[in-house]
Amino acid sequence: MEKTGTSSEHHRPGYVGETPTRQISHVLMSAPEYFAVTEARNPFSRENSQVDLPLALTQWNTLCDAFLRVGVEVSLLEPHPGLEAMCFSADQAFVGIDHEAGPFAIPSRMLHRSRRDEIEISARWYSHQGFRIIDLGLEGEEFLEGAGDLLWNPGWESVWAGFGPRSTRGAVDQFANVMESMGFVVRKLEIADPHFHHLNLCLAPLTPESLLVYPGAFDPDTLAHIRSCSSTFEVTREEALQFMCNGVSVNGYYVTSKLSRRLEQILGREGIEPIIVELSEFQKAGGSVASLKMLLP
Repeated sequence: MEKTGTSSEHHRPGYVGETPTRQISHVLMSAPEYFAVTEARNPFSRENSQVDLPLALTQWNTLCDAFLRVGVEVSLLEPHPGLEAMCFSADQAFVGIDHEAGPFAIPSRMLHRSRRDEIEISARWYSHQGFRIIDLGLEGEEFLEGAGDLLWNPGWESVWAGFGPRSTRGAVDQFANVMESMGFVVRKLEIADPHFHHLNLCLAPLTPESLLVYPGAFDPDTLAHIRSCSSTFEVTREEALQFMCNGVSVNGYYVTSKLSRRLEQILGREGIEPIIVELSEFQKAGGSVASLKMLLP
């Protein structure tokens, strides 16, 4: 199941007109061998602390199988004892392709110290795969939590960059400077509702022109900015709390842990087919589909 190496040709992954979502062939995941909720890092984990590990492993394997069914290979980042949240591989870095210099990875700096040892392990994996490591040198009270808060828009030309509960404005500004120097557009979004500790809990790009969003997570100015940049399909707070924005739009499908009638209608309108994967054990720690994978260019 593991894919290694990287292409010698550095083309940005693209959007194919016949398929309304981004074209992805590869994700990075980490098996939840040591998964547990040992620390109340967010509102979801305060309410739940007991994890059924055999069930979590079954759910994670089902998610891997779902990606494989839609044409996405799965590479594995080795889990480590004591790093119980390492399975949330989206948070450890932000990755992409610079059309001049090739694939790159920007390591995160986590708010919670208990997750910071994941970063070096993750960065080492990316380096071994030929990714150029871009260290922002964040220190003090500046934090950046990877693809939890930094979301490529399908088309890979622009990034939605959330800050507030986890990533800080200063860190996002530094990230934006680097990305803009490579020719990418960065849209900065302040998250106003602390219950949604990452952007990928309240916003999900669907196609290059459309996205899912929970409007209550943002102040009026930020929401107006989102609406000015993209066609928005809005979900309710209840739907957002069921992780419906924490899905992944890939290869003509939307992989999600829950599907309301409203979301089903939205996806049908966009020509996207839903795939439902139950991830209840991981939601006890505050993450679902999008949190458990890193899309690789």
